[in-house]
This record gives sequence, structure tokens and C-alpha cells, in this order.
Amino acid sequence: MRILSLGLNHLSTPVHLRERLIFNEEQIRSSLSRLNCGYLSANMAEMVILSTCNRIELYVVSNQDTFTELETFLSELHGVERDEFIRHLYHHKDMDVARHLFNVASGLDSLVVGEPQILGQVTRALEMARGQNTVGPILNRLFQSAVHAGKRARTETGISRNPTSVASLAASLSQRVVHHIAEAQIVILGAGEMAELAVEALLKRGANRILVVNRTLERAYSLAHRWGAQATTFENLNAALASADIVIASTGAPHTIVTTEIVNQIMQARQQRPLVLIDIAVPRNIDPKTAHISYVRLYDIDNLKAQLEHSLAERMAEVPQVKFILEQELSQFEEYMKSLEMIPIIVDIRQQAEVIRQEVLEKALRRLPDLTETERDRIEAMTQALVKKLLEAPTHRLRAEASCPHAPEYAAVARTLFGLHKDDRVCGFTANACPIPCAAD
Repeated sequence: MRILSLGLNHLSTPVHLRERLIFNEEQIRSSLSRLNCGYLSANMAEMVILSTCNRIELYVVSNQDTFTELETFLSELHGVERDEFIRHLYHHKDMDVARHLFNVASGLDSLVVGEPQILGQVTRALEMARGQNTVGPILNRLFQSAVHAGKRARTETGISRNPTSVASLAASLSQRVVHHIAEAQIVILGAGEMAELAVEALLKRGANRILVVNRTLERAYSLAHRWGAQATTFENLNAALASADIVIASTGAPHTIVTTEIVNQIMQARQQRPLVLIDIAVPRNIDPKTAHISYVRLYDIDNLKAQLEHSLAERMAEVPQVKFILEQELSQFEEYMKSLEMIPIIVDIRQQAEVIRQEVLEKALRRLPDLTETERDRIEAMTQALVKKLLEAPTHRLRAEASCPHAPEYAAVARTLFGLHKDDRVCGFTANACPIPCAAD
């Protein structure tokens, strides 16, 4: 069995394409359910989907390279032609998958190095896959190991010191473009996690005139109340924009909210007063064409990349230590994967021995018809103990050698010596159905 991953992120793919391929949680659940419904190839045994503002990644366990099928799967789900995104994809196999996911969970692969949100998003991806019963022993262990590595990176190094999430970058940008941020009217579109992070970061920088605009007043008021801000709904969007110096958009809406027509209308009444629009949502909330309107400055999530350098120096100094931690965790995961090669062999050896024990015992008992029930039980216990004792040394040795460089050779020799063949498994699994990879995979 192979571990495969296919994906695209902020480094490989522009935002206008990422926003067409992103999954919401309901789409993730329905997509994972296709695996159980037989929509995907029987070669795939496990799947996890990780989808954030900056990345869309599919993780699978399969007994074949199924990248083409996964590309078609992604294309059909979102109605995007495969040729439009295939050149932006990256593909990983086996331990390269683990290395990539560990980098993701630790924040090394994020738009903002060390940002904290991705660790929760990796955890959530595993939870949703568990809810749809699409994870088994391999991806479950992989994602748990990645989360553990990410937690170690954040607690044992300064990679997340002075948090610099996309939301805080937006706040920092606001402070630079509007020098007197305490006097600026700031409008936040949305009331989710990113919006709350933006409000928190703005308040730390001295902002005190913040208006939260959301679809429901209750959600907007909940966020605004926690931070001493004001709240309203999208029914008053035009009035909110008209009063704003800075607008930070971070809603989960799948379409544009701030259109060119709206911005044109409000700018006519502002008498050349500048308006800064910062769109940190994916899909984007603000029409890109608003950038061409006089006295409007628009930044989207890709533009923010140019604002990162000054805030990353301290974090980048922590990267070598984070990589050292990841190598330790990767080594442990690799040992786990190697140990899996021996488990089916040990199971087969024991079950083969049990079949032989029962056959020999039945023949012996038929020749001793006068034995009492107690005597029969004693003989059976003796044969069980004998088999256990005989197999104790070889099975212990197989486990011990599982993580050594020659583990595949040990596995092959063990199967030969005990007369075990992958096509004749005695453990009850067929080659395709076995949840654990055999040495020959």
C-alpha cells in the first residue's frame, strides 16, 4: 500500500484558481462519502481532505498510484477543467507525504510561517474523515503524528512567537496605510475566526473605531461585544462602506459582496477621501476590478505576501530547530510504517500455527477416546503453551527487525520459511482488502 497526496497551495496556485477549488465542510463530507459509496477506485482504502484559504490537499492510501483519478475527482467535484489546474499541482508519495504534512502542521508551509490556525485545520480534517469512516490505521497515525509534531514545534521553539496570521498582517497593513489608526473608521465584513483575529490585532495596534458587519446581527453583535466594537448587518453595507477608511473582508460567502458598482457609488460621495480595501477571504469577497477606481487601494490575500518580510525575521531564525523536531517525529513515523510490514506476517504465522495445532490435536484426541474432559482441557492448554513458546522468539525477532534497513528482506525470508504467500493469506483478508501493507506492497 502507498500513501499519496495531491494538492495545490498559495505557492503554486493563484487565488483566482484556488477559490474555485476550495471545499467547505459539507463538500468535504459529501466528497469523502463517495469513497465509501464506491465512486472512487477500489484501490483507495483511506482518504482525508484538507482545505483552507491557502491550500487544497487530498491524502489517500492506495495500492496503486491513483494521481490521475484524484485529479479527475477534483475536477468533477468543482466543475473545473483538469487542464486549468494540473500544472499547479504537487504530488507526494510515502515518506514525502509525511514530510509535507509535518511541514504543513508545524506552519513551515504556511503563507505566514508558524501561523497557528493550520494546526487546528489539520486536526479538523482528520475529525471529518473519521466521521465519514474514511481513515484507517495509516492516515490516522499519519495525521496524529503531524499534529503532535506541530504542537512540539510551537511549544519547544519560537516559531509562533509574536503571532502573525493573515488577519494580523491585514491589521499591520492597516496601521501602515492609515497613520492615525486610532482615528480611522474600520469596517470588518464577517464574524468568523479570521474576523475575530483581525479585530483583536487591530485593537492591539490602537484602533478604537471598529464596525462588524455580518449576515446575522446576533453573530456580529457577539463578536463586537467581546471587543467593544459596533455591529450591524449587510442590509446597511453601503452606509458602512461610505463611512469607512479601511475595510477588511473575511466572510465565508461563496461570491463577491463588495462589487465595483457599490464602491463606485460610495466613492462619488466621499470627495476624494481614500478607501483601503483588504480582502483576506477565499473565495474573494471584493471584486478585483475595484482596484481600478480612483482613490481606492485594494489588497487581496496574495498581495499580502509582499508585506511579510519585515515580520518574519525572528520566526525564520527558529526554522532549523523546528526542522530538527520534525526529523525526530518523521523518524518515529517511519519506524511505525516499517513495523506494519511485519504485523501481517506475524498474524499469518500465528494463525497458521493455530490451524496446525488444532488439526494435530483433533487427530490425537480421536485416538484417546477414554480421556476425561479435564484431561482433554489439559492437553489443549499444553499444545497452546507449546505453540506460543515456539513462536515467541521468531515473532519477537520480526518485531525487533521491523525498523531496520533490511526489514523488507526479513519479511520476505519469513514468508518463505513459513510457507506464507500474499495470495494465500490465512488471516482472512484478500490482498486488496487488507488494511495493513504487506512486505510485498
